[in-house]
Amino acid sequence: MMHEGLRAVSGKRMRLTLMGVVLALILAAVPSVAAAQSDKSKDIAQQIFDAMVQLPGNKPGFRVVHAKGIVCQGTFVAKKEAAEFSKAEHFRGAAVPVTVRFSDGPPDPTIADASPDASPRGMAIRFKLSGGKQTDIVSFSHNGFFVGTGEDVLAFQKARVATDRAKPHPWPIEVFLSTHPRALKFVQDPKPTPVSFATEAFYGNNAFRFVDKKGSRQAGRYQILPVAGQHYLTDAEAKAKAPNFLFEELRTHLGQEPVKFHLVVQLPNVGDPTNDSSIIWPDDRKTVELGTITITSVVPDSDAAQKTLAFDPTELTEGIELSDDPLPALRSQVYMLSVMHRMEP
Repeated sequence: MMHEGLRAVSGKRMRLTLMGVVLALILAAVPSVAAAQSDKSKDIAQQIFDAMVQLPGNKPGFRVVHAKGIVCQGTFVAKKEAAEFSKAEHFRGAAVPVTVRFSDGPPDPTIADASPDASPRGMAIRFKLSGGKQTDIVSFSHNGFFVGTGEDVLAFQKARVATDRAKPHPWPIEVFLSTHPRALKFVQDPKPTPVSFATEAFYGNNAFRFVDKKGSRQAGRYQILPVAGQHYLTDAEAKAKAPNFLFEELRTHLGQEPVKFHLVVQLPNVGDPTNDSSIIWPDDRKTVELGTITITSVVPDSDAAQKTLAFDPTELTEGIELSDDPLPALRSQVYMLSVMHRMEP
């Protein structure tokens, strides 16, 4: 009886959703004493990465997740409220250049944009500051990760690799999901295909601390919300779309007009956890709109640019700090392993 509910998301639906889960998992790891004791020769980032490269769809020279992407450029202009919220340089009001990469979730660079496997999608943003400095945001089209510890990340990866669909139920991945309700919810959550990258919402999920000119600190999580509103295709509409329709639509769209997003920070209420990104803060929490991201064009050679471009959630600037959320630090380590992997001859 315990596994009957899981079988409802097994088979085709499970196949369609697990690759999306993989994205959030690789980005959610934190150091683990228990993991280190079980394999002293590798830290947890290396163990997670080693598991990731065993999953199907990986191609040499590409990211191990979010392999299919497109790099764009534009500007960010902060609102007056942003300078009061944080002393970060890009919140002072002057136009700041940005580099943005949109992507589909899985490691297969040939994934069809309308496939359920393509979710969650990504939007990574780099703000180019004075003196050659920069700061990054990495966000995804699902509000919330599905686990909050590195131990759970590694356990999931091992379960995913150990799952043989030719064997009887329960599969290792089903056993994992049966004891991790937020992970199961993530798998079961609807993941509709957007009409355009310009109509998708993205969430930073990890909490950071924003420091104002007086030294006061306020925790918050990023949300990147489309100015055009959120609009999605029906299943029938999605099935009729060409494999690369989101990327083709974005190029056409930018040839006619810019794509704009509101950069927002959601604030926690007292008691809302900041150290577990799998726990979603309710929608009624206060938000602060920091400004507008305006994307104007695709960079001249997007494929070459994205091979060397590496976004890092710990690439911060004065006025923005890590919180007690343990996830970003190891995400940085995993990203570095991914860069080295795709740059191998």
